[in-house]
Amino acid sequence: MKLKKPRMGFVCFLIFLSYVACVNSQSSATDAEVMQELKKAINPPSSLSWVDPNPCKWDKVRCTKDGRVTRIQIGNQGLKGSLPPNLNNLTELQVFEVQRNGLTGPIPSFVGLNSLESILLSDNMFTSIPSNFFDGMTSLQTVYLDNNPFSPWSVPDSLKSASSLQLFSAMSTNITGKIPDLFGGDTFPSLTTLHLSFNKLEGPLPLSFSGSSIQSLWLNGRAHQSRLNGSIDVVQNMTRLTELWLQDNEFTGPLPDFSGLTQLQQLSLRDNSFTGPVPDSLVNLPSLKVVNLTNNLLQGPMPKFQSSVLVDVLPDTNSFCLSEPGGPCDSRVNTLLAVAKDVEYPRGFAEKWKGNDPCSWTGITCDGGNITVLNFPKMGLTGTISPSYSSITSLQKLILANNFLTGTIPNELASLPNLRELDVSNNQLYGKIPPFKSNVLVKTEGNVNIGKDNPPPPAPGTPSGSTPSSPDGDGGGRTHGNGGKKSSTGVVVGSVIGGICGAVVAAGLFMFCLYRTKRKRSGRVQSPHTVVIHPQHSGSDQDAVKITVAGSSVNGGTTETYSCGSSAPGDLHIVEAGNMVISIQVLRNVTNNFSQENILGRGGFGTVYKGELHDGTKIAVKRMESGVMSEKGLDEFKSEIAVLTKVRHRHLVALLGYCLDGNERLLVYEYMPQGTVSRYLFNWKEEGLKPLEWTRRLTIALDVARGVEYLHGLAQQSFIHRDLKPSNILLGDDMRAKVADFGLVRLAPDGKHSLVTRLAGTFGYLAPEYAVTGRVTTKIDVFSFGVILMELITGRKALDESQPEESMHLVPWFRRMHINKETFRKAIDTTIDLDEETLASISTVAELAGHCCAREPHQRPDMGHAVNVLSSLAELWKPAEVDEDEIYGIDYDMTLPQAVKKWQALEGMSGIDGSSSYIGSSENTQTSIPTRPSGFADSFTSVDGR
Repeated sequence: MKLKKPRMGFVCFLIFLSYVACVNSQSSATDAEVMQELKKAINPPSSLSWVDPNPCKWDKVRCTKDGRVTRIQIGNQGLKGSLPPNLNNLTELQVFEVQRNGLTGPIPSFVGLNSLESILLSDNMFTSIPSNFFDGMTSLQTVYLDNNPFSPWSVPDSLKSASSLQLFSAMSTNITGKIPDLFGGDTFPSLTTLHLSFNKLEGPLPLSFSGSSIQSLWLNGRAHQSRLNGSIDVVQNMTRLTELWLQDNEFTGPLPDFSGLTQLQQLSLRDNSFTGPVPDSLVNLPSLKVVNLTNNLLQGPMPKFQSSVLVDVLPDTNSFCLSEPGGPCDSRVNTLLAVAKDVEYPRGFAEKWKGNDPCSWTGITCDGGNITVLNFPKMGLTGTISPSYSSITSLQKLILANNFLTGTIPNELASLPNLRELDVSNNQLYGKIPPFKSNVLVKTEGNVNIGKDNPPPPAPGTPSGSTPSSPDGDGGGRTHGNGGKKSSTGVVVGSVIGGICGAVVAAGLFMFCLYRTKRKRSGRVQSPHTVVIHPQHSGSDQDAVKITVAGSSVNGGTTETYSCGSSAPGDLHIVEAGNMVISIQVLRNVTNNFSQENILGRGGFGTVYKGELHDGTKIAVKRMESGVMSEKGLDEFKSEIAVLTKVRHRHLVALLGYCLDGNERLLVYEYMPQGTVSRYLFNWKEEGLKPLEWTRRLTIALDVARGVEYLHGLAQQSFIHRDLKPSNILLGDDMRAKVADFGLVRLAPDGKHSLVTRLAGTFGYLAPEYAVTGRVTTKIDVFSFGVILMELITGRKALDESQPEESMHLVPWFRRMHINKETFRKAIDTTIDLDEETLASISTVAELAGHCCAREPHQRPDMGHAVNVLSSLAELWKPAEVDEDEIYGIDYDMTLPQAVKKWQALEGMSGIDGSSSYIGSSENTQTSIPTRPSGFADSFTSVDGR
C-alpha cells in the first residue's frame, strides 16, 4: 500500500508553526538578555525588586504570555547610569517610561521598534538623541523628551514615519533652527499637542500649521539670541487650537483674525513686538479664558475683555491710546491708525505713537490741534499709500519719500483742500498721477513706472510689504538614506527550512503584523489635555499627594490630577498654577543636591538655594525645611503659589514653578543676582560692596512702588503684601528692584472695608492699626513703604537695637529729625554725595515718606500717588532723535518757547491756539507733592508714569 505524500502547503504550514515557535523562544530569550543589560546599566534600587531571573516578574515591567516585554515604566525611581545600546531588540515594546530620573549619556537608537506607542524620557540628563531615532516607529503616539541637555539638534524628517503621532513634547532640549515644516495635518492627522518651548528656535511659523489638528501649541521662547519671528497669520487657520503660547519671541505685525478659533481658551502673546489694534474677533471670542498681551507695541484702544477672562495687559507696556480698557481713542488717532493699516502697522510708528494726542507723535506736526504735516521719509515703509489720508482735511504736507511703497497714488488725495506738497519720490509706485490742484507740489521722481498702467517687476532683494516670506521647508531636518527601512530584529535564524518556506513564512508574518496593527491596544497612554508638563502615567506611587492643577480661568477650568511622591496620602490641594510643576529630581540636579555652597540665604520659611539649568539659566529654589511643615508653613507655601500665578509684573519676582515631594515644599523663582536691598543699605561694608548712590536708591523706590501699586489695584485681583522690607526686595544685575516673598499676602478687601487677620510681618514695618487690631487694608503696605523710604534716605534700619532707646525706632526718630533743615541734613546717610539738587530730591522723598507713615490710615496716600511723585524725580523725559530731514528744520535742542517763535516766524503766525497748554508755568514749584485734598486716600487713582 502506497502512502500519500503530504501536501506541500501543509508541510510549509507545519514548518511555519515551528518557525514561529522558534522565533518566539529566541525573542523572549533576547528580551531577557536586554532586560539584564538594562538592569546592569541603571543599577535599579531594591524597591523595584528586580531580582527574579525572569524580567516579566519585575516591578513596573509587563510582558505578553509568551514572555515578550511590552512595557517598561520606571519613571521617578532615582535611577542613575545610562541606557544600554540594544534596547531596540525589544521588538514588542509598546511603552517605555524613564522620566524624572538622573540618567545620562546618549539615548540609544530605537530603530525598528514598530510596536512602540509611548516614549517618556523627560527630566533626565541625556546628552544626545540619534538622528535616526524615530525610524520605523509606525505605531508611535506619544513622545516626551522635555528637560534634557541634548547637544544641538533638529527634529528629523524620520519622525514622519510616526503618522499616528498625537503628542510631541520636547521643551528645553536645545532644538535649534527653524520649526520643521512637517507638523501639518497631512503628515500627522491626529496630532493634538505640540510643545517646543524653551529651545533655540528661530524664523517664522511654518505654513504647514495651517489647517492642522493641533489643539495645544507651546512655542514660548527664552532670553537668548535665537527667537521665533515674523507674522503669525497662519494661526487664523488653526481652528482646533485651545492653547496658544507664543510669549518671549520676536513676532511682529498685526494680530490675525481670531473669529475661526472658536475653541481657543488660553492665548499668551506677551513679550513680543506685535503692532496694530487688538482685533474685535479676539476681544469677543466667547471661548477665551486667559489672554496675555503685556510688553508688545499694540495700538488703538486698550481692549476690554469679558469679565470671565483673566487678562494680563499691564498699563504702559503697549502703545494703546489710553491706559484704561475700553476707552475710545481720539478721532485723529483712529485716522492715523487707518493710515498705518495699509503699511502693516510698522514698528517705527508703534514705538513712537503712544498716548491719545497725535500732535506729540514723531513725524506729525499740528497747528491748534489740527494735523498739518505728516513726515515719514526713510522709514522702510512697505505696502500701499492709504486713501485714509484724505480724512485729514487740515493736511498741508505729506512726505513719504525714500520708502518701498507700491501700488498707485490714491485719487482721494487730490481732494485734500489744504494740501500744498506731496512727496512720494523714490518708491515703487506706478499708474497715473491724480489731478491735484495747480498749487500742489507733487514729487514723484525715482518711481520709474509712474504714469504707466502696470506695476514694476519686483526688484531683487527689495522688501515686500504684503507677502510673508515662506519658511524653509526642510526645517533643518536631516535625511537618511535608509530612513524608510526597518532594521533587523536582532534574532538570527539560520534555518534551511526557513529558506525553503520563506515565501510562506513572509506571508504568515505579514498577516500577523496586519492583525497586530488593527487590534485594540490595551492600556494605551492617553494624551493629557492639561497644562502640567510632566506626565504622570503608571509607575507613580499609589500613595501620592494629588495636586489638582486648574486651568487658568475664573471658574477653575478643566482640571487634571498631578501626582508626585508623598508620605501623606489623601491630601488634596487646589492650586491654579498652570504650567508650574517641576520635579524634585530636576531641582536636586540643578542645586547640586541642595549643597551648602549653593545657599543664597535663610529665613523663617527655610533655605534658598542657587541653581543653574543646563542651558545656563539661573534660578533660586526656596526649600521649606521638613521641620517647618506646620499649617502656617503650608499656608504660606500655597499663598505664594496662589498669588504669583495670578500676578505678573516687571517689579515682582516671578515664580517659575513649584514642587511637592514627601514632606518637602519647594518654590522656584527667577534668580536675582545682586541679592537684597538690605545688603547694599546695611551690610555693604561687610560684604565689600559700594554704597548706593541717591539716584539708584530713588530708582529702587520707584520700582518697589510700581510693584506694590500693581498688587493693590492694577492686577486682576487686589492683594496686600503685609511684609514689605528691604530684605524682601531683590536686585538684578541692572540694579532694578523686584518685590519678593509673598507668603503673607492676603486678598485685599473691597472698598473701604478692612480685613482681620492673624498678625504677621516684621516689627518696625508694621502699621500702628495693624499691630494693635490685626485689621488690614492696602494702607499697611503704604506704611511699610514709607519706612523703606526712610531707610533709603538715612541708611538706618527700621528697628536698630544698637542705637540709644530714643532713636531705636526709625519712624519717630525720623519725624523728629525732619522738623528743620539742619537736623534733617544730619539724618541723611553720610555715603550720599549731597548737592543742592540731590538735597531737594531727598527732601521731596522725605515728605512723601512722612505722608506714607501717617498714624491714621486715611491720611496715607495710595501707592499710585507715590509712583507719581517718585517718577517725577527719577525719570526725566528726553525727546527722541529726529530725522535730519525733519520738516521745518527745527532744532530740537532749543527750548519750547524758542521753537514756538521759530514756527511763528516760518509760518507767519501771530499766535498759537491754546498756548497755555504748550508752555508750562515755572512758578509755584515749592513742593513736588500736591496739596492733599479732602478724601486724600481715595483720590489718587492716576496710573501715570507706570
